[in-house]
Amino acid sequence: MEKVVLGLSGGVDSAVAARLLEKQGYAVHGLYLDIGTPEARQDAVDTAAFLDVPLTIKDISAGLETHVCAPFVDSYLRGETPNPCILCNPAVKFKSLIDCADAVGARYIATGHYARAANGALYKGQPSNDQSYMLCRLRRSQVERLILPLGNYEKAQVRAMAEDFGIPVAHKPDSMEICFIPDKDYIGWIGRRAVVPGPGELLFHGEVIGRHEGIHRYTVGQRWPGLRDGRKLYVSEIQAGENRVVLALWEELFKTEVRARDMNWLIDPPETPIRASVRVRHTKWENPDCTAIPTPEGGAIIRCDAPVRAPARGQAAVLYDGERLLGGGFII
Repeated sequence: MEKVVLGLSGGVDSAVAARLLEKQGYAVHGLYLDIGTPEARQDAVDTAAFLDVPLTIKDISAGLETHVCAPFVDSYLRGETPNPCILCNPAVKFKSLIDCADAVGARYIATGHYARAANGALYKGQPSNDQSYMLCRLRRSQVERLILPLGNYEKAQVRAMAEDFGIPVAHKPDSMEICFIPDKDYIGWIGRRAVVPGPGELLFHGEVIGRHEGIHRYTVGQRWPGLRDGRKLYVSEIQAGENRVVLALWEELFKTEVRARDMNWLIDPPETPIRASVRVRHTKWENPDCTAIPTPEGGAIIRCDAPVRAPARGQAAVLYDGERLLGGGFII
């Protein structure tokens, strides 16, 4: 029986993924990635016991600090908006799965992500809960060993299957927060780890109209409180060097050109422009067609057929060919 190492969190997604893998004939070995939260760890232990699968618990605190937490802070202090899951997946989560698979003699790894993997390629999951965007930085060697059992299902179907399987966590709420900031107060978390910027100028159309409370509190596209001449304002730029936040009207947020650095390709890296579609944030509705032009330094210039809203530095620009994920880089 072929063995697979499954990232087992103690939630409904990974528990159902385990049952589906067993139904496909795999011998499942669970891996829980421990960051020092006892309740979550116990949920994983209890779920593994219910599923009757062996469970390895790995402390990933050091790797998370190096590859995710410290870069997350640095990025915010540069006026960027990082996505911690995109940072974590290749360097911590999937590396740990591969390491565990090698240790226990498993050919494959698996997770409960809502995306599809086939023949060494990644594809979108169901539109209502597609998570392929989060996987844009995976290495091709990781994708080649990856099974994603939930890729053809919607969340409601997975919860229904959990009930049918009798899984105790069938109605456990989804985890929406950043795992290392469980209280969702990322501003306070950053403030406890670094000297944060103080107040600075707030600009609109070149005019100073007030003060902001620190650039780490804002992200591009965020609604600014209040109105200006009866119009809503939004953050359009964060100028970290000058400690400024720039505001704009809604229609001024849209861009037709996005530049990205450090492209990670899940295809042979193109040498000439390619046609694709692009997603600049984890959203279900913005995915315009575009032309992606590779740059000599390993980035890409992405020219969109239709404008995208508020591309934010530090977020990922992710390219697709139809349903297939081609790769992604960080917006500059």
